[in-house]
Amino acid sequence: MTKVKIVYASITGNDEDMAYVLTEKFEDLGMDVDMSEVSQTDASDYEEADVCVMVSYTYDDGVVPEEALDFYDDMKDLDLTGKIYGSCGSGDHFYEDFCRAVDEFSDAFEEAGATKGADPVYVELAPEQADIDDLDKFAETIVAKAKEMDD
Repeated sequence: MTKVKIVYASITGNDEDMAYVLTEKFEDLGMDVDMSEVSQTDASDYEEADVCVMVSYTYDDGVVPEEALDFYDDMKDLDLTGKIYGSCGSGDHFYEDFCRAVDEFSDAFEEAGATKGADPVYVELAPEQADIDDLDKFAETIVAKAKEMDD
C-alpha cells in the first residue's frame, strides 16, 4: 500500500483543516496516511513514505513559519529520489508574498530529489468548498502520479 506522509504547520487551524481534508481524501483513494504537526515531526520521516505532502501557512511578509524552519532546513539534506511530493497552504493577499512558504517547501522537495506530483494549492485564509475541491483534485493527481511511477 502506498504510504503518504502529511506534515502541516498551522497557527489558526486553517492549514490543519487542509491536512485533515487531504488525509481523508488520500484514505478514500486507498492510501496509508500518516499526518503530523511540523514541530512534532522529523524531516527524515519523509524518507519512510512514498508520497510526501507539506501543508503550511505563510507567516508575515512571505516567511516560512518559525516552528517549521528547522524542518525546512533539514528537508534540504534528505534524499527523496523516487518520492512524489505536493505542497499547499494558506496565505493572505494582504501580504505581497502570498503563500510564498508553499513555494519554498516545493523548492526544498525539488532540492531533495523528489518528483512533483501536482501543482501547489494556494488558499486565501480558511479553506472554502472550492478550495476543498481543489485539494481533492490535488490528492487525486498525486495518487495518479504515484501509480504512474510504480508502473
